[in-house]
Amino acid sequence: MNREEKAELLSEMNELISGSEAVVISHYRGLTVQEMGELRNKARELGCELRVTKNRITRLALKGTKFEGLDEFFKGPTVMAYSEDPISACKLCVEYAKANEKFVVVGGGLSSGVLSMAEIERLATIPSMDELRAKIIGLLQAPGSALARVTKAYSEKEAA
Repeated sequence: MNREEKAELLSEMNELISGSEAVVISHYRGLTVQEMGELRNKARELGCELRVTKNRITRLALKGTKFEGLDEFFKGPTVMAYSEDPISACKLCVEYAKANEKFVVVGGGLSSGVLSMAEIERLATIPSMDELRAKIIGLLQAPGSALARVTKAYSEKEAA
């Protein structure tokens, strides 16, 4: 990789990191290609992205961003999950780490700063936006359907 390619990768990484709301860093030593493919598919489903890059370039790309304090986590074979949604990257990494012992979450951050492992795990338990929207729609529809059942039951009672 020559200097121009490195500079281009550096600016691309800086844009990705700056545009993200959440970043979670994990080690993936020992994962097979198939397992990484599964992880990437889950990432797409949750609306976040994964990136495996050179640690040195990523540490340089972090400078001047809101995630500058995460540079200490980029040692060894790291994969970075990032998203505009603060929950999906945390949810992806924590759930995959529970299912696969070779995948280890080492740290992360929100736009507000560096997150501890407990905070990452707590964020992973929060329902996603789609789940919350479905719950709200269910709550809004419940009174109408209950009213319809009561009205129907009353009209059947009167007819009998």
